[in-house]
Amino acid sequence: MIEYVIMIIAILGAVLALVQRDLLKAAILTGVPGAAIAALYQLLLAPDVALTQAIVGSAIIPVFFALAAYRTMRMEEE
Repeated sequence: MIEYVIMIIAILGAVLALVQRDLLKAAILTGVPGAAIAALYQLLLAPDVALTQAIVGSAIIPVFFALAAYRTMRMEEE
């Protein structure tokens, strides 16, 4: 039962990241599905895969996306 809740959290996190208009918020929200999938791997008794997913999916990729979004910010025309 808890596996389904974690899968729903991962899907909702991905959808939230997709519908964001602010690129920085979207980049930060990409870590939610990564953390949820890491928790799912831990529940499925794959701690090595869970640790790798937690590091890459919920830490490194969102930071790189946030840095890229921050470096490419454009001023909005009024």
